[in-house]
Amino acid sequence: MERRTIGAAALAVGAVGLGCMPMSWAYSASRQRGEESLRTVHRALDLGATLLDTADMYGPFTNELLVGRVLRERRSDAFVSTKVGLLVGEQHVVANGRPGYVRRACDASLRRLQTDVIDLYQLHRADPEVPVEETWGAMADLVRAGKVRALGLSAVG
Repeated sequence: MERRTIGAAALAVGAVGLGCMPMSWAYSASRQRGEESLRTVHRALDLGATLLDTADMYGPFTNELLVGRVLRERRSDAFVSTKVGLLVGEQHVVANGRPGYVRRACDASLRRLQTDVIDLYQLHRADPEVPVEETWGAMADLVRAGKVRALGLSAVG
């Protein structure tokens, strides 16, 4: 598989990745099968698709748990990308970019993903109530703490 580099640290990742969201959230519940999803993630890694993309809101939380089951066995084969900044309610999604929330959410994602570091941590959406510089500052603190390798933005326009 062709490789790409991400960020100033030049982290290597396969040019093709696996978006894990539909394995436990959105689209169609009929396609959300745990064992089949686990086999899919393993097969993607076998084929060199090292980028596994998830988010704490997918499920919510269940997608990171699913990916974590694979990472427990194959962490060295995967480049883990997860997102923070959206909370899911019964009929709504709300942005949360408060620094304290970002720090707690990262620790929770690390536990669910069964890893000690997230390769790419992305802000899912900017919180209109919090200056993005405050959110980004909290995310940068996570890099300095060794919990995250690189930062990114997802659908922040």
